[in-house]
Amino acid sequence: MDILTANDQVGQYPSSWYSATADAPGPYPAIAGDISCDVCIIGGGFTGLSAAMHLADLGFDVALVEAHRVGFGASGRNGGQVGTGQRLEQDALEKLVGRENARSLWDLSLESVQLVRDIVAEHAPEAGFSDGILHAMHRSRYVPDDHDYVRKLNDDYGYDLIRTVDREEMRHLCGSPAYHGGSLDMGGGHTHPLRLAFGMARAAAAKGARLFETTRVTQVVEGDPAQVITDKGKITARYVLWACNGYLGHAQRDVAARVMPINNYILATEPLDEDFSKDLIRENHAVADSKFVINYFRLSEDNRMLFGGAESYGYRFPKDIVKLVSKPMLEIYPQLKDTRIDYAWGGTLGITMNRMPHFGRLTGNILSASGYSGHGVAMATLGGKLAAEAVSGQAGRFDLMANVPTQRFPGGAALRWPILVAAMVWFSLRDKI
Repeated sequence: MDILTANDQVGQYPSSWYSATADAPGPYPAIAGDISCDVCIIGGGFTGLSAAMHLADLGFDVALVEAHRVGFGASGRNGGQVGTGQRLEQDALEKLVGRENARSLWDLSLESVQLVRDIVAEHAPEAGFSDGILHAMHRSRYVPDDHDYVRKLNDDYGYDLIRTVDREEMRHLCGSPAYHGGSLDMGGGHTHPLRLAFGMARAAAAKGARLFETTRVTQVVEGDPAQVITDKGKITARYVLWACNGYLGHAQRDVAARVMPINNYILATEPLDEDFSKDLIRENHAVADSKFVINYFRLSEDNRMLFGGAESYGYRFPKDIVKLVSKPMLEIYPQLKDTRIDYAWGGTLGITMNRMPHFGRLTGNILSASGYSGHGVAMATLGGKLAAEAVSGQAGRFDLMANVPTQRFPGGAALRWPILVAAMVWFSLRDKI
């Protein structure tokens, strides 16, 4: 089965609240015949579009190829949450890479959020940016550890934009009895991800990058220069960046052995009465909870509840996304039981074994950045900038990310499915305990 067409039609955005409320640029042409460039980017999501913007700023001749449309994949379908930190908490990173490198990774995460804020302000003001992410603990026993972590960030990292939230305040800020406390990070926030991607595409094109849509890469021939073979022509490039994340499939097998696709789903309700919506989320923060199969949600600009939750493993989406995601939504907000659902959609993201991004130099002139594990709005955008730095000869920060170990899935790409499914079932059962 083909991951690029298992759930979607070529060149058509999914029917989501995002696609219904965003004006797509282009369409950009498919490649026609053979071309040459300094850098060929494969994938038109946050990583690829950010790399195209930054490389064009540096004076490189850039060609970006996207099998569907820019922003088509997870970059245009996600929960829109822009979080600080890496996907692993700093305690775990300190053990994994040492305190000095863990501090550098923390600093990169703060830069990634600021980069999104800056791009929204300059290139995508229509995407908006609302401050604040509530981290909601679904078990009371998790609250002390969460509060200890807040104090660690305050004391060890000098980060004062996060604070603890007790049970009473959590239920005030997030009108649900499901949570027992947690924390509020005002350094993060939320945005309209598809509008953000579209703003980045327009900016990259305005800076001189050539964007090609409905152009599928079938092979990359290593060499100097490399040859990127597509279904509509060939690109000769001094450098190549793989930026496909969950939609890579088996196109690059070394990356596929470390980055695995999983599916996640979002519902958008009908517009809610303003007072009712404020009872759900008091200060328009985004919310993400402590479950392994995470629930994440926020209000849209027109007062819809955008609720993400549930996962599936395998290329095909379930037939009834509404039924699948309504279950966790109503566990959190039973008061939405009679609310109409206007949109339901799925997307595919890339995860790694330890949930840290997988950056790598596959050969001297072929790079890859992916595996953001649900933390990609900020880190994928920064990933494109770091790849641009590496191409320009300033590889230190790209290499910092590349030196974080990301193991191969046991059995590689061929056998990763049954092992992951078994693990996910175990963790989902743990969520219920």
